[in-house]
Amino acid sequence: MAKKEAQAELLFRALADRTRLRLLNLLVAGEVCVCFFVEVLGTSQPKVSRHLAYLRRAGVVAARREGKWMHYRIAEPEDPHAARVLAEVLKWLGEEREMQKDRARMESICCAPRLPVRLQGAPRPASLNT
Repeated sequence: MAKKEAQAELLFRALADRTRLRLLNLLVAGEVCVCFFVEVLGTSQPKVSRHLAYLRRAGVVAARREGKWMHYRIAEPEDPHAARVLAEVLKWLGEEREMQKDRARMESICCAPRLPVRLQGAPRPASLNT
């Protein structure tokens, strides 16, 4: 299989999982620390990290480390077809009711006067800081 075909298959497999779609949906607002995904999605950190690693291999998510914190953001794929597919998927997710609920939950957690105990000391997403 050619590299381009393999990359397309990897992208579509990445987009075929509900948890990964939820993660992408939450990344639309900007860079987010992995600990917030755990809180918003109500799932384990290893599961979230595994899904984020899959999205990284597919070329749609980038990461950076800041001390002990891992921050993730959407990365535009180099291939213009893949970039269009991702843009359309993100647009579609933004219109879906369940995805809007996830975003609202993220905002309510991040913008609360006091973070939940599990998130004490965690860097808030810059795009949601108030």
